[in-house]
Amino acid sequence: MLTILGFAMIATFLVLIMMKKMSPIAALVLIPALFCVFVGKGAHLGDYVIDGVSSLAPTAAMLMFAIVYFGVMIDVGLFDPIVRAILRFCKADPMRIVVGTALLAAIVSLDGDGSTTFMITVSAMYPLYKRLKMSLVVMTGVAAMANGVMNTLPWGGPTARAATALKVDATDIFVPMIPALAVGLLAVVVLAYVLGLRERRRLGTLTLDEALAREPESETVLVGAGSGTASGAKPGAKSGGGAGSGTGEDADADPATADGGSDDDFQGLDPNRATLRPKLYWFNALLTVALLTAMIMEWLPIPVLFLIGAALALTVNFPHIPDQKARIAAHADNVLNVSGMVFAAAVFTGVLTGTGMVDHMANWLVDTIPDGMGPHMGLVTGLLSLPLTYFMSNDGFYFGVLPVLAEAGQAHGVSTLEIARASIVGQPLHMSSPLVPAVYVLVGMAKVEFGDHTKFVVKWAVLTSLVILAAGILFGII
Repeated sequence: MLTILGFAMIATFLVLIMMKKMSPIAALVLIPALFCVFVGKGAHLGDYVIDGVSSLAPTAAMLMFAIVYFGVMIDVGLFDPIVRAILRFCKADPMRIVVGTALLAAIVSLDGDGSTTFMITVSAMYPLYKRLKMSLVVMTGVAAMANGVMNTLPWGGPTARAATALKVDATDIFVPMIPALAVGLLAVVVLAYVLGLRERRRLGTLTLDEALAREPESETVLVGAGSGTASGAKPGAKSGGGAGSGTGEDADADPATADGGSDDDFQGLDPNRATLRPKLYWFNALLTVALLTAMIMEWLPIPVLFLIGAALALTVNFPHIPDQKARIAAHADNVLNVSGMVFAAAVFTGVLTGTGMVDHMANWLVDTIPDGMGPHMGLVTGLLSLPLTYFMSNDGFYFGVLPVLAEAGQAHGVSTLEIARASIVGQPLHMSSPLVPAVYVLVGMAKVEFGDHTKFVVKWAVLTSLVILAAGILFGII
């Protein structure tokens, strides 16, 4: 009976959030609470939740302060020179532009917010793609895959969810996976190079002046972006285009223009935003390098590192309290949504574990998996992560399915950490899932039909995910 109720709880949760009948936070709280009563253990619900919250507090703190830290770094202009350097590198060579798209999306993805990444990337690159009549689905596909690989950062979401669901340290999941994820990112860059060569053969190469000299249309593309908000939008940001209809592979048939006719038109970040701190650039750069180094070397727990880093970044860059409040407010919605999800997950995972449902479900799953596959549950989990994270939300997969896979793996001697690492390999495909809100920001700003984007990107995203999985197995990580 517990097995049936467990699967029923997961199915109810998935259906309600996929049909958008409930928000993930509400579903994570109300559905397990209801099923806890069905199981006859409603009196223990408080204990389950308190235990879950206590164990998840470090993960929530890490997410909160990581979002604030990288949001502030974008606000103050830490990434502006990188964006400008990539655009200068691109010139008007289609191959360089596609590779630059991948690099830019990967770098901006450091803030852990897909919407922010896509807004900045499309705002910076859209004018070049339109001027040169390049395929816009190449831009959306490469950006989504690069963001998908980088989305595995501990503060990006999937790794934190896996750590939350399995009650392990996010550092123990992510740090060993760095070599495999680096191979995956390299695969995206190589793919961008190949796609860029295809565009170069189709279009040829122009100088930037020749590209700017092309006859513009009446359409205007504004390419500024400022500081992040919950949806990834930035105060004072100017969209690189609305959510109008596009024509996919043929969306590059007509040229568009950016205002003016100089290299400055290809700015991805508003160079005049009030939050810039050029005199503190090297301080911010060194602080970020030190923070990432300390995280990789595990000098301090990640939540402590980002808590200290966010406090230093705010204090030094915005010494006046009203300015600090304004920066915190600019990112508050995103912080609240993410941390709220983590604490809501305490109810779901607490009930699933405390009532014994996850144990019964795992036993059933163990009985159905052929004995020969049991020791390879890491591989099985990695392969399952591709379709499951595409056809369901990360919340559904990591909080509903992953604990069951982990229990089944443990029964065959496969560690929980190995299962957790394998579970994140499907993220390059997940970022183009119709259940990911950020992908609609991407295709909307690029004026590409979602179906055209999907048709183009799925095969390449699956390949990238399989490369990460193969590298993880080859390096002995999975």
